[in-house]
Amino acid sequence: MAVLAGDIGGTKTLLQIAEVERNSYRVIDERRYINQAYGDFTAVVNEFMQSAAARIAPLTLDAACFGVAGPINVAAAGQHTHLTNLPWTLDSNVLAQALDIPKVRLINDFQAAGYGIEALALRDFASLQTGRMQPRATRALIGAGTGLGEGLLIWQQDHYEVLAAEGGHVDFAPTDELQIALLRYLMQRFPRVSYERILSGRGLVNLYDFLRSHASDSTPLIPDANDPATLTSAALGKTDRLASQALDLFVSIYGAQAGNLALTVLAAGGVYIAGGIAPKIIDRLVDGAFMRAFLNKGRLSPFLATIPVQVILNPKVGLMGAALVASRL
Repeated sequence: MAVLAGDIGGTKTLLQIAEVERNSYRVIDERRYINQAYGDFTAVVNEFMQSAAARIAPLTLDAACFGVAGPINVAAAGQHTHLTNLPWTLDSNVLAQALDIPKVRLINDFQAAGYGIEALALRDFASLQTGRMQPRATRALIGAGTGLGEGLLIWQQDHYEVLAAEGGHVDFAPTDELQIALLRYLMQRFPRVSYERILSGRGLVNLYDFLRSHASDSTPLIPDANDPATLTSAALGKTDRLASQALDLFVSIYGAQAGNLALTVLAAGGVYIAGGIAPKIIDRLVDGAFMRAFLNKGRLSPFLATIPVQVILNPKVGLMGAALVASRL
């Protein structure tokens, strides 16, 4: 079955044409696009389809599925969404007509990542805690990137169905004096402080600014302190003390919120860390601070110690999940 799959985030879009059968997955064509260069998603997908048609003949697609970084409005006639961190609007019926594809579905990007887990190999994971996975138990998914996504996986008959969530927008809950000071600082800058204000690319910049505001010497040693990638590089290379401290604080808060999610859904089937940031900071995630914060839940700590926690290293997990969903339409 030939399908079109997409992973549409706040920063970039991945599009793929694949041949998907029950036990096989073959990529036919794939492209990556920077969203800021396009006015809307239609321009992106049209460019991709025109390029693909010039190389693939005949190009006949049976279905399409797009994982989108935002809440999906579902109606009997189809799905509609406004991206959370990008001024784009998508409608499944409009896309079906424009692309001449009979079946088009929109799902949340973290739903797509959740569906993609079953297509991953062992090499696509890094384990933070082995735990004791309970078969068919609820699984949780969390991932920081342009924003903070969350989702949960529920066993249904013979497979996991993925439910979208917007837990990244819940209120930030500090766990120590430094984080209380962080909350006060962010409350002066924003009308409301959610976890996404911290656990995202811009969130790392917010953490750095907070630490600079409290440092005796706040002069940055890095050329662009407003760029998350530059901050991450400086933190990992330990070329800027405050950048390193900001990443440490990021990791601790990340672990705490992952533990909150695990408790909320009783994720005895495992917790999966997705998103674009985790693979880039994997050395910091495995050094123990993430799991200490994850496990710091008082009387429920023994339960959390039984939960497998794994980082998803494959950046195309959402694209793979969208393709799998499209093949089932």
